[in-house]
Amino acid sequence: MSRVAKIPVRVADGVDVDLASGSVTVKGAKGSLSLAVSHEVEVKQENGALSFAPRSGSHAAKALAGTTRSLVNNMVVGVSQGFEKRLELQGVGYRAQAQGRQLNLQLGFSHPVQYALPEGIDVETATQTQIVVKGIDKQLVGQVAAEIRAFRPPEPYKGKGVRYVGERVRRKEGKKK
Repeated sequence: MSRVAKIPVRVADGVDVDLASGSVTVKGAKGSLSLAVSHEVEVKQENGALSFAPRSGSHAAKALAGTTRSLVNNMVVGVSQGFEKRLELQGVGYRAQAQGRQLNLQLGFSHPVQYALPEGIDVETATQTQIVVKGIDKQLVGQVAAEIRAFRPPEPYKGKGVRYVGERVRRKEGKKK
């Protein structure tokens, strides 16, 4: 069995878990999420914790048990605390501004980049060069942050572009004469 699947998921206070046939629904203070569970994985709720076990001894069932456990754990953390990713812009004239459900980016192109935010995602721009992506779905928060970064990834010569906070960009030496 997967080592990850052996660890039970502790359900935080104020979080309700509903185990229906083939799905897990988690409701909390920040919202609710649901996940379709494979028929190869057995989910049990006991003593304020969720346990996961494969229904058969196949390799796929063991792997799915660990994956399902991680996804449900992310759901429990998301509806109770939420997730966030921080991005920073580096470059002369690079700016970001949140306008309702749109993110307006000036990234050195001849035109501004308009990014429409999906449902369940909030964006804050504390300064013109910092972006904070927030939401309850960890996968969606990471995907939105990656899509914003993909508009202008950091380049290795001057380091200009959109990067995650704390990301190190390996710099290259310029052309020699």
